[in-house]
Amino acid sequence: MEVVEDTLDVALDAFLARPLFCFLAQASPDGPRVSPLWYRWADGSIWIIATRSRSYVDRIADDSRSALAIVDFDPESGRVQHVGMRGRTVIEPFDGDLAATLLGRYLGEDRSAWPDRFRDLSPGDHAMLRFTPSTVVARDQSYRP
Repeated sequence: MEVVEDTLDVALDAFLARPLFCFLAQASPDGPRVSPLWYRWADGSIWIIATRSRSYVDRIADDSRSALAIVDFDPESGRVQHVGMRGRTVIEPFDGDLAATLLGRYLGEDRSAWPDRFRDLSPGDHAMLRFTPSTVVARDQSYRP
């Protein structure tokens, strides 16, 4: 992974540990598509739980080239931090432990408190997406409000 630019005041790993949305971008015959998704940064990759029936899974199967953006914006403090990545996304088998860790970042550690749709995800209906960045741009574009 080549870091082309990094002006963040925090380490890239610390930024990616925040429970933010990632925006996965892909080409399609109808034009570019973007999917906002929850993610987990681990082992040099962005991991995403995929519902197999969603169109982005088919697009990845057809063409693994992807771009991904993550933005942390807080208007009260003026924080605007952005990480943009280009790379490839592949479809991996569903991993229940990885999925639980990913969901716990957003929903809390108490699985009994999670909404029903996030409990007991079926490997037949879900997969894991692994986005591996080739290039990264990390920018702090914060301002004083």
